[in-house]
Amino acid sequence: MSEAVPPSWQPVLTPALTTPEARRLGGWLRAEEDAGKQIFPPRGTRLRALELTPLDKVKVVILGQDPYHGPGQAHGLCFSVPAGVRQPPSLVNIFKELRDDLGIEPPAHGNLEKWARQGVLLLNNSLTVESGQAGSHAGKGWDAITDAAVAAVAAREEPSVFILWGSHAQAKAARVPELRGNSRHLILRSPHPSPLSAHRGFFGSKPFSKANAFLEAHGRGAIDWSLD
Repeated sequence: MSEAVPPSWQPVLTPALTTPEARRLGGWLRAEEDAGKQIFPPRGTRLRALELTPLDKVKVVILGQDPYHGPGQAHGLCFSVPAGVRQPPSLVNIFKELRDDLGIEPPAHGNLEKWARQGVLLLNNSLTVESGQAGSHAGKGWDAITDAAVAAVAAREEPSVFILWGSHAQAKAARVPELRGNSRHLILRSPHPSPLSAHRGFFGSKPFSKANAFLEAHGRGAIDWSLD
């Protein structure tokens, strides 16, 4: 991989990054780009979630599936888009639940960097995707790296909140031994915020207030979920 791993994550991710699988991933990505395929997010932003949220600062983990696959959308944080980019439907629903849960009105933009800087790790399972091809980089080698990141958070003594929206996020958590049966952490499961599933239990799940109540109860400080 050509991306530089942020210092706080290097000790826990180095074993995964030095495997033959990780080397194949790096070579495969270079070959895809050399063949003229457009890969999102652009180089230099693929580890943005880890850069903005150091391991020792993580309070909440929100797991996504893969980056947005439209031009200008993906910038290294799951569910987030840069300011000025139209909010995708899942993010619109996240903001609706935020309003219903905490009374915070939806912001005019979809950039979630403020959350990340407060300790919300916004991590996709796959950290790249081909333009217009959702799920195209699943199974290419990212899983081992992002699994290691989730495991590193789960292994810490500090209690954290894991927000698992949808079956993909829940399956990822299930394969991380450090998280299964770990009573230190709060694990919040609900359907995905996609318009296809949000009405099946995502709406009304109150993940933001539940996360803050847990963090405050354990002396870790609440997240300011407002974005304006």
